[in-house]
Amino acid sequence: MEKKLEFTDSAKSQIEKITKSDGKKYFRIAVQGGGCSGFKYKFTFDDKIEKDDILFNKTVIDRQSLDIIAGSVVDFKKEMIGETFSIKNPKASASCGCGLSFSV
Repeated sequence: MEKKLEFTDSAKSQIEKITKSDGKKYFRIAVQGGGCSGFKYKFTFDDKIEKDDILFNKTVIDRQSLDIIAGSVVDFKKEMIGETFSIKNPKASASCGCGLSFSV
């Protein structure tokens, strides 16, 4: 079964904008241990694809991280407190107020 991620139009637009303007080829999503709820999302930009990465248009994610967030929706939000990428993960059983930390 193919593992999928969904990207909102806002996220697609921001990824395209940043990869063009900052000269980076790819937006990278990773899941790391830590954060106040057990795991945390890490958003960075990269110029290369590693052998265990899966490519979603201009976004790369390693297989282990994809196992944790498959079925999620990636969004980009502009709010009064700032702009940020966020992930709506159906597997997350709890999350922190910052929106970057979660548990499964």
